[in-house]
Amino acid sequence: MFVGFDTSNYTTSVAVLDDSNNIIQLKQILTVKQGEKGLRQSDALFQHTVNMPKLVSKLDFSNIQAVGVSTRPRSIEGSYMPCFLLGQAVATSVAKTNNVSLYETSHQAGHILAALYSCNRLDLVNERFIALHLSGGTTEALIVEPDDDEVIKATLVAKSNDLKAGQAIDRVGVMLGMTFPCGKQIDELAQTSQKEYKIKPSMNGFDCSLSGVENKAKQMLEKNENGCDIAKFVLTYVANSVEAMLSKLVHEYGDLPIVFSGGVSSNSLLREKILTNFNAYFAKPEFSCDNASGIAVYAKLKQGRE
Repeated sequence: MFVGFDTSNYTTSVAVLDDSNNIIQLKQILTVKQGEKGLRQSDALFQHTVNMPKLVSKLDFSNIQAVGVSTRPRSIEGSYMPCFLLGQAVATSVAKTNNVSLYETSHQAGHILAALYSCNRLDLVNERFIALHLSGGTTEALIVEPDDDEVIKATLVAKSNDLKAGQAIDRVGVMLGMTFPCGKQIDELAQTSQKEYKIKPSMNGFDCSLSGVENKAKQMLEKNENGCDIAKFVLTYVANSVEAMLSKLVHEYGDLPIVFSGGVSSNSLLREKILTNFNAYFAKPEFSCDNASGIAVYAKLKQGRE
């Protein structure tokens, strides 16, 4: 059995990968007050401290082979967020108590591995592919390659230059009176709209810009346009931007497999557009949002190389 811990700025998560390669994931979404657009790190850390004992108490740690934990947002120098400290502390304690190895990785690597597991494409850890990580804190395209030390190495090749996809969606959702995070609510509302939008993305090379979507949504709201149409506009704007980014990347790097991870990847409009035009794989919704499943997978892959 392999255990993974992830304490992001949105979710407290523990996952167990058993000997049959099945995953059990337990998680608690962090609470954000009505009308607010996110959490301060101190508040996130406090909520993790409250949530983690409740999750851990539901698991049996008597047959652990290794423990994995996310300790940073990305696998690059200087990547740091205090909210990951709680997961690191608990994971260290569990590993020491059970006298097993502890493997540290990034939150982003966990997202990618969770997506590969969900798509039944863990074989891609031995190949080159494109990963799209779309969330409240990240809108990035990465070239992912095998790595002897880190299992996978992700190199940034495209990004949003301002607002992230999840930020844009959440900000508009809060405008519409939704509770943060707003992705699922925006998705459901947009599906009731009958409007179709032709939107030309704002691109700078491989990078996109999403700040315009928030400004346009404000204008639409001031004109008393229907909430469902505003939601449809926002998701179309994000989906078209991602599509444009991918078109440029495929032209540059070739028709590589494309793997989507991050909470925004669970959006139905985005999935439909991308699957129609690209060789893409999407994680199931429960593996798209923040979770520790990929971290547990990482622990197993790391131990298998030692």
